[in-house]
Amino acid sequence: MPHFHWDREWYEPFQVFRHRLVAALDTVLETAEADPDFRFTVDGQMAAVEDYLQMRPENRDRVAALVADGRLAIGPWLILLDEFLCSGETIVRNLRMGWAAAAELGGSMSIGYLPDMFGHVAQMPQILARAGLGHAALWRGVPGSVEGHAFRWRAPDGSEVRTEFLFDGYDNGLDVLLVPDRIDRALGQYARMTAHRWGTDPVLAMAGTDHNAPDPALAAWLRRASSDERAITVATLEEYIRYHARDEVAAVVTGELRSHVRGNILPGVLSVRLGLKQRMAIAERTIDHAERINALWSRRDDSAFLELAWHKIIESTAHDSVVGSGTDETCDQVEARLAEAAQTARAVRDAALAEVAALVPSDGHLVANPLPFARTASVEVDVVAPPEGSVLVATAADGSVRPVQLIAKAPTVLSDERIDASQLERVLRRIHRRELFGRLIDTYELTPGSLVFHLAEVPAGGPFDLMILRAKVAEAAAAHPGEWRVLTLEEARATALVPVEVPAGGLAGFRVEAAGRTPAPPTGPVPATAAGRALSNGLVEVEIAADGTLDVTGADGSVLRGVGRLVDGGDRGDSYNYGPPARDRLVTEPTGITVEILEDGPLRSRTRVTRVYDWPAALSADRDERGGETVPTPVETLVEVRAGEPFVRVSTAFLNRSADRRLRFHVPLPEPAAESAGAGQFAVTRRGLTAEGGWGEYPIPTFPASTFVSAGAAHVLLDHATEYELVGDGAELAITLLRAIGSISVNIHPYRDEPAATEIPAPGAQDLGIRIENRFAVLPSAAGWQGANAVALAELFRNDVLVTRGTAAAGGPLPPDTAGVRVDGADVFVSTVRRVTTGDDGPGTEVRLVAMSDTGATAHVTGAFTEATTVDLLGRPLSTASAAGGLRLALGPWEIRTVVLRQGR
Repeated sequence: MPHFHWDREWYEPFQVFRHRLVAALDTVLETAEADPDFRFTVDGQMAAVEDYLQMRPENRDRVAALVADGRLAIGPWLILLDEFLCSGETIVRNLRMGWAAAAELGGSMSIGYLPDMFGHVAQMPQILARAGLGHAALWRGVPGSVEGHAFRWRAPDGSEVRTEFLFDGYDNGLDVLLVPDRIDRALGQYARMTAHRWGTDPVLAMAGTDHNAPDPALAAWLRRASSDERAITVATLEEYIRYHARDEVAAVVTGELRSHVRGNILPGVLSVRLGLKQRMAIAERTIDHAERINALWSRRDDSAFLELAWHKIIESTAHDSVVGSGTDETCDQVEARLAEAAQTARAVRDAALAEVAALVPSDGHLVANPLPFARTASVEVDVVAPPEGSVLVATAADGSVRPVQLIAKAPTVLSDERIDASQLERVLRRIHRRELFGRLIDTYELTPGSLVFHLAEVPAGGPFDLMILRAKVAEAAAAHPGEWRVLTLEEARATALVPVEVPAGGLAGFRVEAAGRTPAPPTGPVPATAAGRALSNGLVEVEIAADGTLDVTGADGSVLRGVGRLVDGGDRGDSYNYGPPARDRLVTEPTGITVEILEDGPLRSRTRVTRVYDWPAALSADRDERGGETVPTPVETLVEVRAGEPFVRVSTAFLNRSADRRLRFHVPLPEPAAESAGAGQFAVTRRGLTAEGGWGEYPIPTFPASTFVSAGAAHVLLDHATEYELVGDGAELAITLLRAIGSISVNIHPYRDEPAATEIPAPGAQDLGIRIENRFAVLPSAAGWQGANAVALAELFRNDVLVTRGTAAAGGPLPPDTAGVRVDGADVFVSTVRRVTTGDDGPGTEVRLVAMSDTGATAHVTGAFTEATTVDLLGRPLSTASAAGGLRLALGPWEIRTVVLRQGR
């Protein structure tokens, strides 16, 4: 099987590798056109083809002709991704965009080719099967129980795909080609060595490697080597799997593939270059919100912008991109690409919000809820401060009044200047129509020697004419030369925290006003409080211990003691693998602790705990131990409790001045746990205390989680893809906050036998001088992650409501609250709500749901639709049903279901 594996960016940035790509594919096309026996498989990713055709658009027809002839296999992915460092929705969009791109050139191979990913997610078989792909091919992560060259890979829902196991990697055919005149003998030796794997199927020799086209003489060499005794066929991957591999496959593997037994899975990529993981989460969250708001509340089809944002996100999921195993310049480009994706999506989101904000008075605010269930959210807004003796209240569209929490007051003097009369015109140049310093001029006072501006966010005064002001100032300056005082005053402003009830997927408006007294709070959650070292809201209680850790008590009485113990150790490894120094020194105790209450409720209470640690600055010169120089580093931990939430929000922040290290946040458990459960990519995966080893890599039992991780009575809700480990024989859950290293790969590694790449310096991966911030939430519950409702609470934690000021005339009525698409059902996760415009049935709203349960779930979907079409993951319709009264879906265990909702014709 002639092929190459193309890392789009890695130890060289994208454009350098693309230059090589163009030369390689030029060679492939020339070889294929000159030799009808030649076949080529383009690495399963359309990005390589797209990148090539951008530089060689004149070769599009040549590529399409070879695809049509079956001699060039392309697709099905847009890019070969790291499956654990992006969302399940991103995996689906990757496949969907790759399939569509391949269709424009004649069609994709129907094999889920995953040659070099660092392990594989549990739901991949279902994703492939629900896209109509019955086969996969992969290398890393397969357990030792698989003895042949294929197995049936089963997802948690029971879906299966026949999977070709590339047990000797994706370059197992290279060695037999080293001496062209001896290919027959070398191939015979390899076939005998591996005969126990193949059964009666022919040997698959993968003739290719990274960033190189096969020799143009390859097909001729193989014709000479082929004989009646040992026939050699040149094939694409799809031809081999569909027409040559015929043995019945008995071995079954269920769930994720993260075994080290037949290949390195390089688990350290989960924690290196924290910023890339956080930016991926931000980009995914921003585009998700943009799609939902655009689909439900905008008349504008911004599909082109959303397609662009998705493309950039998917490009960044490449397994040498978001993982952070590239050079500094490569990682800088990934970071910039993710930022551009988030910016593009934000523009769509904000434009959609602006449409509905035009219905809300400018002295009010609009709140949009991206989640498909109703919620009460606390939102921060900038408002006019109440006069002395008054308080602030929030009035909703239905007239109900709620007390708000005053967070801070802003200064009212924005500038106080002494200026010569001859220079007053320069002051007026700051004014743009009515805007000055980001506010609007409400009134002004012009007296001899004095000009005073009064600014407001919403002017209450009459019309303002800048030309008249210029004339008045010029006249006054001429009449009163000398020094003038120019004073710019803003109306007294305050930051208020407002409780807002927002419908499912919907909109709600409110107005903050001054009142003579605080209204009686409506029946609802117990207020949040903070006093001394304690925070509480009736559902969760936090006591800050003497060492600065937290004792957290849940609603069911479960207690987690010592939460937030920081453990800092050395790391002599690289971007691929953690590597402890031979003589490590752990730092666990702070040298100083301060506690400060920032807010004491009633909607939100916050306390800041500052702990100072003496952390070693770096490893010793021989890298076998930590150096003697230490750096005193304050670590701020913000502890936050909100009314109505059963978890405590925790964020940590510090300026990193230490290299070669791993820092972890520990959550001790009441009782040791034998397993953990990590949520992400449409599944919650159970893992034990060990990992399967047997190759050249120490099987460290660190694992990924994207939305939450659960162990015993501790459930930690996550902001981004995160590395964790159960340590101390299951006594503590350790969450990695930072892993700082200085090389892409090191040649001599304590946990890995062979280099993962060339030893190239990567000083940016030390994150020196960077403020390291992490946020998560701790939920104590003895009921397990399902009993604790972790799926829904993780969504609440990760997805804030969206807030914007109204733009209609001030003083008008607030529009009524409005619901969007609502989904009811325990353990139902909604992955996307988006506008679709393709298909014979006209535009609609696509909703993807997942039953996050071993027993399935029932989802009840309601909204402004009358019919529902079930589609596969590529958007192809399967069935249509009336849904005038809503849609009730019985989902099987862990089932992914996609429906398109429409108004019936």
